[in-house]
Amino acid sequence: MTLRQFILGPSGKSTQVICALMLCGAIVQLGRSQTPQPAESPAPTKTDPDAALVHSLLDEHLTGRTFAFATIVEACSGKKVLPLTDSPAHLRVTTAIHRALKLTLAELNLPTSPLRQLRRINEASRYFEDGIHAHLNEIPGIQCEVPPTRDGDHQRSGYPDLRITDVESKLIFYLDPKLVEQGSADSTFRTFYFEPKTETLKINDDAVHMVVGIEHDGKEREWTFTGWRLVDLSTLRVRLKAEFQASNADVYQKSTLSPPAAVR
Repeated sequence: MTLRQFILGPSGKSTQVICALMLCGAIVQLGRSQTPQPAESPAPTKTDPDAALVHSLLDEHLTGRTFAFATIVEACSGKKVLPLTDSPAHLRVTTAIHRALKLTLAELNLPTSPLRQLRRINEASRYFEDGIHAHLNEIPGIQCEVPPTRDGDHQRSGYPDLRITDVESKLIFYLDPKLVEQGSADSTFRTFYFEPKTETLKINDDAVHMVVGIEHDGKEREWTFTGWRLVDLSTLRVRLKAEFQASNADVYQKSTLSPPAAVR
């Protein structure tokens, strides 16, 4: 038995130990052991779940990692990203895409193009989506639509922009048009985004995923579109940008709208 066991006893509670020793008629009373007892550790405080989440994210070093886009898609949707091949169905669809792009660029390069009225090049994306969409549906054996969400809504925003079906094989192809200024293909500026949300997820098929980068010369309101690059996304690696954000309504709803009278 250890000294602590002897002092605390089997119940774990402190007891007063009195030892009476008699020597030459004298009685010596011994009180509690003079050995200092260790203080009881305070009950651990509950960890704030938000703080725990932040620490876990920091521990993952997310800004320095890359992830396979195909893995992200399958994890979020349960659907596979298929590689682009030279099979007959794939060649039919890519040929149709190139034809639709050629016609769309010719139309949007005209002096009467509605793009001449736009203030920003980003506003032009919708015109290319509409043009590609319309011209693909002119090609026999090809069907194109805005991909529906899991709720069945045909939502324009979010990845991907277009869903193409090869009627003969029933294979599905997703296409996302992007506008790219000439000479910026090596830029590290973020231009491709995928935000997985269960309700608005637009990936509902095993499919080939492609981006078409449409090049322009960068001349504001006089843009000339010079060509395109069709890219297979089956081997793309992406990064996760973790950020905390708030809207103006979140930030300013409790602000003082006017300065105090003392500083007016």
